Amino acid sequence: MEKKVILVTGGAKGIGKSIITEFSKRGYDVIINYNNSYNLALKLKEEIEKKYKINAHIIKADITNEEDIKNMFNDVIKKYKKINVLVNNAVLECDNYIEEKSKEEFMRVLETNVVGPFLITKIFKDNVDTIINISSTDSEDTYSDINIDYCASKAALNSLTKTTSLALPNVKIFALLLPWVNTESVREMNPIYLEKELKRTNQKELIEPSIVAQKIYEIIDSVKTGSIIRWSDIDDRY
Repeated sequence: MEKKVILVTGGAKGIGKSIITEFSKRGYDVIINYNNSYNLALKLKEEIEKKYKINAHIIKADITNEEDIKNMFNDVIKKYKKINVLVNNAVLECDNYIEEKSKEEFMRVLETNVVGPFLITKIFKDNVDTIINISSTDSEDTYSDINIDYCASKAALNSLTKTTSLALPNVKIFALLLPWVNTESVREMNPIYLEKELKRTNQKELIEPSIVAQKIYEIIDSVKTGSIIRWSDIDDRY
């Protein structure tokens, strides 16, 4: 039986690393996209190849750079011809107040969180079965005044999910809206601020990235294209 293949942007750490690990465990060959995390990507590749006996490929690409994405596409298709799953996971956050937020900073967030997934979707559209956009509940109702650009970008990503699902009827495309997840960047936050945010958003505890990855694997075949799925829809503990 031909092996399935998954590509995850920002796949060297955090949620992306957990998705790569989960699908490796399930027998997928994996493609780990990174931009600045070569050592982490290489370490992950070596670990999962040894543990799960699959093939792992690492590719450096800045997802805000169209040429980088085209080069990544050519590399992937030369090796695999097509991929089964593509996860738009890479993300940028620049939390500060509106008085301090520059146009350049705002645009960097939009380019990473919206334009990047658009370009990847456009370039891979004829060679992929399923595209998953990692979004946030901040796009709907847990937003705050220090991440205006991030919230706007995730709301746009939800819209992009819906419209590309119409434009590309032969590709399943859906978005998963996550609350607070126990990633490296979250653990580095001020613990007092994080505790307040969990209370403000009525979240009892951080979700483990491994659980996110498991849920994605469990629902991937049953989700309808164009769906915008809140974490609470698939995990009744939240």
